[in-house]
Amino acid sequence: MDVSGLAANTLAPVGARLWLVRHAQPLVAPGTCYGALDVKADVEATRRAAQRLAHVLPAQARVFHSTLQRCELLALDVQALRPDLASKPDTRLREMDFGNWEGSSWADIGKPAIDTWTAAFATHAPGGGETLNAMLARVQSALQAAQQLCAAQAGQDVVWITHAGVARCVDWLQAHGAGMEPQPHQWPVAAPAWGEWEIRSLNGQTVSS
Repeated sequence: MDVSGLAANTLAPVGARLWLVRHAQPLVAPGTCYGALDVKADVEATRRAAQRLAHVLPAQARVFHSTLQRCELLALDVQALRPDLASKPDTRLREMDFGNWEGSSWADIGKPAIDTWTAAFATHAPGGGETLNAMLARVQSALQAAQQLCAAQAGQDVVWITHAGVARCVDWLQAHGAGMEPQPHQWPVAAPAWGEWEIRSLNGQTVSS
């Protein structure tokens, strides 16, 4: 996969910012693999996250959300509080698809299957779903679109209401923009907590969280 060009981010004006907002806590049992499974989020936790986010998002920010309902609910709650922040759905912001693993506990999936995935971390599709390379490619496409939008809109902030996996992909792509395939021990661990966010420069640095 070619991710050349992301390190330089030549399309993004200086000071252009990307808000990576994670949905509120999903209503699934602990230890469940849910990835792209369209599970609901806690309504009250979503409401609280929306109130905090609506208070700090700048005017004229361009907002996009994953099409999974746990993100759409947060986007709608923010828009109810800030009508100027209408959000657009973007399938590129969805969580990784784990195929037939989804809805199962990680314990039931089992170590042999997980080891098979991690042995070919970037190219194996866990559960027959999506490879990490494929996810990185779609997040790369969304990043490039955000850069172009900022260039066209005089540096307006871009907001993604999305998932931990997408935030980790942004971290990886901004740190390794030359096509390097990640290994399990290299993959970013940090991501915004449920209902929280981090602000990154579209030129590749974390601004705040």
